Parts: sequence; C-alpha cells; structure tokens
Amino acid sequence: MGKIIAIANQKGGVGKTTTSVNLAASLGVLEKKVLLIDADPQANATSGLGIDVDSIQIGTYQLLEHTNTAEEAIISTSSPNLDLIPAHIDLVAIEIELVDKDKREYMMQKAIGHLRDQYDYILIDCAPSLGLLTLNALTASDSVIIPIQCEYFALEGLGKLLNTIKSVQKIHNTALDIEGLLLTMYDSRLRLSNQVVEEVQKHFSEMVFKTIIQRNVRLSEAPSYGESIINYDAGSKGATNYLSLGQELITKNNS
Repeated sequence: MGKIIAIANQKGGVGKTTTSVNLAASLGVLEKKVLLIDADPQANATSGLGIDVDSIQIGTYQLLEHTNTAEEAIISTSSPNLDLIPAHIDLVAIEIELVDKDKREYMMQKAIGHLRDQYDYILIDCAPSLGLLTLNALTASDSVIIPIQCEYFALEGLGKLLNTIKSVQKIHNTALDIEGLLLTMYDSRLRLSNQVVEEVQKHFSEMVFKTIIQRNVRLSEAPSYGESIINYDAGSKGATNYLSLGQELITKNNS
C-alpha cells in the first residue's frame, strides 16, 4: 500500500516545489513507483517537469471538482517511474468554488484514496498558504514534509503551520503524521545557515531529516529546462542531496 505525503509550508520560497519535483524524481530512480500531484495554482511542479501548463485539459482542479477521475488526470513524465497530476492557473478558483460544498476538506482524499494500490509514494506539492487547497492535501495525506530554508526568519510561521497540522489531526485526519522537517538552501560558508541548522536540530531533534539540501546553482537552473535535477545534472550536489533524501525516506518507511 502506497504512502501519501504532502510537502507543505505556507511560506513561499522555501524549496517546496524544488523538493516535490526532485524527491519524486529521486524515488523514481530508486525504483519506486511515484505519483506527484501539483496542488499549487502557480503550477511550477508541472512546468518543472517539462509539461506545457497551457495545454492542460484535466488536472488537479477537475480532480477536486470531481468532474474527472484521477486516472483521467494522470500523465506520464520523462522521469523514470514518475507520473504527474498537473495543475493549471484555473486551480486558483477552487477555494471559492468548494467553500459551500459539503465535506469540502475531503475532496482530495475522496479523489485519490484508491490510488494507493498503484503507487509506492504519492507526493502532493502544496500551495504556499494554509487555505482550503492545503487543508485538502493534509486531510488526504498520511504524513507531511516541511521544508525550512536555512535563512533568517526560517522558523517564522512554523508554529502556525504546526498548529494547523494539529487541527487537521484533531478534526479531519487523526492519522496525519509529520514525516520530517527538511533543511533547504544550506550554505556551509554562512554562519547564519549553520545557526539555523543548530537551532532546528536542537528544538526538533528526531523530527529533522539527516539529509540537508545545499544551495546549488544547478538546482535553480533545472526547472527552466523542464527537468528534475536527476535528469538535468545527475552528478551535481543537488542530485546527490535529493537521492540521499529519497533513500532516507525509503529506509525510514522500510519500503
């Protein structure tokens, strides 16, 4: 049975989509069958895998509206063992459209629950907000990965996100677990980066992934070519980091 993991942080620019795309690609290379769901109206995970966003006819919007099945929305990618449910800018309207619907927090869960049998991992790239889209992703997931950038204000907003997760655990999804906090954009030359790492590890200890994602130019370049870092430059530091994260996740879940 596959595991559903949301990748969430309401702060933008923390490496959330970078992590979603490259962790998914890494798990695929490590011979796991993976589905990535783009649940962000910016659709960066979709374009980051080389899919033309304007050509999307069926995606996460239709999935949440239940006008199409998950199977109809799934497309294959150039990365081995990696499928995608793409997003389009129309997803921005979903929060308004779902607001008066019954059980609106469970739309994603209802749409993708049966896919567990078809994939080892289902990753959901969440929007940088704590709105209905993210709530749907958390309600549908078994666990959540929280990327935290190694920069000033890194822990700002983390308390709010953890409180949201507690609320979801209490009301919508008692089984939701925190898979781990992932330190991103680490630069060993900067004292501030090292201080953030120490601070996060001190406060959250076992909750923090051992793998740290280092700041890497190739990681920044890859999306503009519509490729994961694994496809773009498998020998780069970024690829090594994400493959290490994939292996750590597999080991942690004994899968």
